[in-house]
Amino acid sequence: MFSRDIGIDLGTANVLIHVKGKGIVLNEPSVVAMDKNTGKVLEVGEEARRMVGRTPGNIEAIRPLKDGVIADFDVTEAMLRHFINKINVKGILSKPRMLICCPTNITKVEQKAIKEAAEKSGGKKVYLEEEPKVAAIGAGMEIFQPSGNMVVDIGGGTTDVAVLSMGGIVTSESIKMAGDNFDIEILQYIKKKYKLLIGERTAEDIKINVATVFKDSRNETMDIRGRDMVSGLPRTITVGSEEIQSALNESVSAIVQAAKSVLERTPPELSADIIDRGVILTGGGALLHGIDQLLAEELKVPVFIAEDPMDCVAKGTGIMLENIDKIERKKII
Repeated sequence: MFSRDIGIDLGTANVLIHVKGKGIVLNEPSVVAMDKNTGKVLEVGEEARRMVGRTPGNIEAIRPLKDGVIADFDVTEAMLRHFINKINVKGILSKPRMLICCPTNITKVEQKAIKEAAEKSGGKKVYLEEEPKVAAIGAGMEIFQPSGNMVVDIGGGTTDVAVLSMGGIVTSESIKMAGDNFDIEILQYIKKKYKLLIGERTAEDIKINVATVFKDSRNETMDIRGRDMVSGLPRTITVGSEEIQSALNESVSAIVQAAKSVLERTPPELSADIIDRGVILTGGGALLHGIDQLLAEELKVPVFIAEDPMDCVAKGTGIMLENIDKIERKKII
């Protein structure tokens, strides 16, 4: 039996795997639960995510990727190996070719680390592609035409902004400000204002159910539970959309600034195309309420959220896998 080519969206928050001919076969959190004493991997993915903030002293739930790059090499390799074994794509005589996405501004050393981890986890040949380019392809943008396309990919660890034309990146910027930062901002705000300690998962629930970044566009409230910093006892409070909007102001401003910076460096002909075509938002952060309205107001161009924004990169790897032989011939990497 021959192995299949696979595309991997190696994200800070989630790992998505696309198998050629099958589509997206895996979508799991990038979390690994380990025994501190023995170094043994106990759980990976969804089972490990459930343990975050709820483990005894000897068990640690680790997120091996930080800001879109590998923070813990061995744990990343173990996580990738687990996922690849789970989807069962290895052939008896051959290993799969892999296409992995990475942020635009990572160093050669960081690229090498991603490649090595993938090779050690069972990849025959590993190709790296820039995330915004793959996200744009997955969102259905015609990036191989001589016209400007702009994509803002808001992931868990990084936000990648790029203008693409003729299949390449014309101008781009990658900032370490994305979904995880939104969670931290919410967590810090609750701690400062209400003297209440909450976990990352609660902060994420607030982000999904209550948060907005565009004034007066949402008016929801939510009861949250945490530990009172004064009494040390559990306590429940109610938070609303408006106060969470002010908590997220700083983080979102950084994303708006990055998008403006890319537009300022874009050649005028391509800028004209972007006014016609608009900006496409991809990644999990595109689901943050009001982000499309805010960017449209600040950039003065239409902004659209891609269909299934979280799957765009994985879908894009699938389209590129169809043409992997062309990539091999060109020897891009």
